[in-house]
Amino acid sequence: MNDFPTPPGRAFIVAEIGANHNRSLSLAKELVDAAAEAGADAAKFQIYSAPTLYSSRDDERLGYDGSNVTKLIESVATPRDWLPELSAYCAAKALLFFATPFDVAAVDELDAVSGLFKIASFEIVDLPLIRHAAAKGKPMIIATGLANMGEIEDAITACRERGNDSVALLQCASCYPAPASIMNLRSMETMRRAFGVPVGLSDHTTGIHISTAAVGMGASIIEKHFTMDRGMKGPDHSFAIEPHELAELVRQIREIESAFGDGMKTGPAQEELVAYGYARRSIHAAVDIVKGTVITEDMLITKRPGHGIRPKYMPWVVGRRAALDIPSDSWITMDMLG
Repeated sequence: MNDFPTPPGRAFIVAEIGANHNRSLSLAKELVDAAAEAGADAAKFQIYSAPTLYSSRDDERLGYDGSNVTKLIESVATPRDWLPELSAYCAAKALLFFATPFDVAAVDELDAVSGLFKIASFEIVDLPLIRHAAAKGKPMIIATGLANMGEIEDAITACRERGNDSVALLQCASCYPAPASIMNLRSMETMRRAFGVPVGLSDHTTGIHISTAAVGMGASIIEKHFTMDRGMKGPDHSFAIEPHELAELVRQIREIESAFGDGMKTGPAQEELVAYGYARRSIHAAVDIVKGTVITEDMLITKRPGHGIRPKYMPWVVGRRAALDIPSDSWITMDMLG
């Protein structure tokens, strides 16, 4: 996904604010501030409304707190008139702003202010919505919770039918919170190989360790729900991470990335040169060796430091004459041999 503001080999870290602003614009901005300070790459919101999300005939369905689901949605939905201001505020903080649209109108509203689109796991089967978003020509991140490979292929095909090949897939377990045992991180590689697209993780587990493990397994994107305080009232606060945890997640991911290296084995790094000298073994004299003596194997031993001839040259040293007196326990160098 060359459209992301992160170079190759650097995971795109998304602070998923979602509904954790509690319909307070000042809290939304506080979350953006905290995400920027923690070092995240993006702040993400969700744009939905009750009439376009649930049938009115399902109005008796209960929300997470036992309340009517329509009333719950209305109480947490991001006001759409915030979008320009949130986008500008994120830009001022050097964060990419984007959101998950849950209806066609949301796609159109976000198109003017967002650099990419995220399709939620539950919406992966809404191919008309995906086609409409993909037609905007912006990168598409598609979460795959609940989905099988056929449904994922349908979603990617819907994007490509609209001429949009800039697609990434997120492994996701659609539980809140999700137990680690169902995260199936290996499916990231399955999807990458099957569809030839970048992959990552939308992580609903508690803590940050599953996300860092995902980066170690090749995740290009990490999305994590984010709150100022898990004790706040709302559907997504309880399993989200707090600012200090987001900062630690970013720190660990960047450190893991720095540890990947280039895969080449070319000898010691600059920082290892001290150890290279004192800790490697070389050939030493096991006894006092008088000048002119023909050296035999029992006169030699390998020990630290590695200032002498390498142990692999032992057969070459054996049979040569000592060019000078070699005290016991001295490392043997080329100038000592005739």
